[in-house]
Amino acid sequence: MTTKTYRLKAAQIDRSWHVLDAAGRPLGRLASEAARLLLGKHKPDYEPHLAMGDFVVVVNAAHVRLTGHKAEQKVYYRHSGYPGGLRERSFEKQMEMDPRRVVEKAVKGMLPHNSRGRELFRRLKVYSESDHPHTAQVMAGTGARARKRAAQEEAAALTAAKAAPAVEAAPATPAATPAAAPVAAETAAPATEPVAAGDDTPVRTGALSRWLREELDQEATRLGIEIEPDWKKGDVVAAIEAHRASAEGDG
Repeated sequence: MTTKTYRLKAAQIDRSWHVLDAAGRPLGRLASEAARLLLGKHKPDYEPHLAMGDFVVVVNAAHVRLTGHKAEQKVYYRHSGYPGGLRERSFEKQMEMDPRRVVEKAVKGMLPHNSRGRELFRRLKVYSESDHPHTAQVMAGTGARARKRAAQEEAAALTAAKAAPAVEAAPATPAATPAAAPVAAETAAPATEPVAAGDDTPVRTGALSRWLREELDQEATRLGIEIEPDWKKGDVVAAIEAHRASAEGDG
């Protein structure tokens, strides 16, 4: 028995958007969660060689915290590339200048240090406060793919709406035989008939259950039946049938 291993293709990747609140959270815990979402390790079809992670929006980066004495000990280094060009900056100084860089550097250090990691890092959006411009993406998912999915759902709904009348229409009946013609003629009663001579108000015939509520109310009024405010359609039908039965018994 042979089995085939499922391998996800790049065209089948579906990404969503996540919002992480950094207020009061340790920097390392926040960065590890963001890196996991960016890598896509939370997905059951994770492929290590594909950049299949989701988009991550980190808000309130200015309110992230460090545990222990790291706030006094942590130092950020950078080099200009020239001799003696080493520069350093404390954590507190970096938070004053741009707190977004603190979160970005922590997350970037947990991503692969290659072209795949650089592509994943571009999906990280960090903001100092709670406001961010990605509300629409968070609600709908990935931009182009979400719009395509919405268009497909709208087209399917439109197709179903157009096909609905055809389904509800009665199926075509075979041609009636000569023997059945008289029966059809007898059953085909006129839709309306006058109430009495000199009365131009038409009254519908046929099963009362198929009448509209307005037609039932008119018929009850014509027969002199007093309709209670809490009556439903079935109550009006029962009252009309009872009135007709009593009239036939008297006759």
